[in-house]
Amino acid sequence: MIPSQVDETLPELAPFVHAVQARRPDDGTWCEAWTVRDVLVHQTGNAEELARVLRAFLEGAPVETRGFEREAPYPRMSDPDLWAAFMSRCEQLAEITTAAAQDLPPDREVMWTGRPVTVPFFAEHMREELILHRWDLTGDDRTAVQALGEPWMTEHSVVSVGRPLLARGRTDLDLGPGGRVEGRLRTPGTDDIVVVADADGSSIRLAAPEGPATIESDAAVRVLLLWGRRPADPSRWHSSAGVETLCRVRALLSGY
Repeated sequence: MIPSQVDETLPELAPFVHAVQARRPDDGTWCEAWTVRDVLVHQTGNAEELARVLRAFLEGAPVETRGFEREAPYPRMSDPDLWAAFMSRCEQLAEITTAAAQDLPPDREVMWTGRPVTVPFFAEHMREELILHRWDLTGDDRTAVQALGEPWMTEHSVVSVGRPLLARGRTDLDLGPGGRVEGRLRTPGTDDIVVVADADGSSIRLAAPEGPATIESDAAVRVLLLWGRRPADPSRWHSSAGVETLCRVRALLSGY
């Protein structure tokens, strides 16, 4: 039973819980090389760190965001203890985000992974994580497609997360002197997502549709592509950009 405050703050928690409970811990997932248990370990670390950083800021003693070493205690836990830790961390996150929403203006900036985000980011980012990693468990079921296609998911990925989505892909790309990769991800009826990587760095932004798209798809697929995933049904996206351009843009979007 998920407490009502937690359910209100993280409405995507219940569908994620049901997806986990419908599978064995050692089952594989759509997230390459991760089992269901690995996903749960990651989510427990996510909830803990989001709560830890926001709580410290609220208490007037800001802390740096830890990397994935924050997950180190969880793989050693038994399955029941890991499950209890996950639910407890989600409850703590809901509690601290509710307190922060009452005590801080919504535009107050808090540092997260070296960049400023606003107070609502913390609950919203966990919601995004629950949606994305539920897809890792279920693939393209109706719940996943509907949640991924919500406009706020695109907004969060581009505006609130932004360049970190491209960091790994840009590092692995051989741009060469003066090299550049640019792509437009298009969903009809919405702004394009423009991604760029060159010698000076990388950028991601929303922009009015212009010229040919590199990849055209529905909104849910576009979010999956941004996060280095691809739908089970390849007919849900198409491209006329040419093999070389498409491969380089897909390499840039190789995962966060």
